[in-house]
Amino acid sequence: MTLISTILIAFIAVLHFYFLVLEMFMWTTPKTIKAFGLKSKQFAQDTKVLAANQGLYNGILAATLVFSIINQDIKLAIFLLICVTIAGIYGSYSTKQIKLFYVQSVPAIIALIFCFV
Repeated sequence: MTLISTILIAFIAVLHFYFLVLEMFMWTTPKTIKAFGLKSKQFAQDTKVLAANQGLYNGILAATLVFSIINQDIKLAIFLLICVTIAGIYGSYSTKQIKLFYVQSVPAIIALIFCFV
């Protein structure tokens, strides 16, 4: 792994730890409701358990990215970055929010490019 790819992979990990915090602990706050474009506070309350589960998966993804950095496992990092990219594409498509693609997939694609340089 090069220094730049390591930094970019670490950035993706931090981003997904941030998603974990938003989804597991801040789902019903005004900031998160606005960030995710949720319909209402009641909707956020009703979907809190689902969001927490989603947050847990983001945390696992982040932890595994960190693991790939610690072990200098570029193949694992590439696989995870591809997964992040696909998740961002699907999330953007399914929610009709192009912002999700830019926030999740674009950084992962940039990191992927630097994994091959």
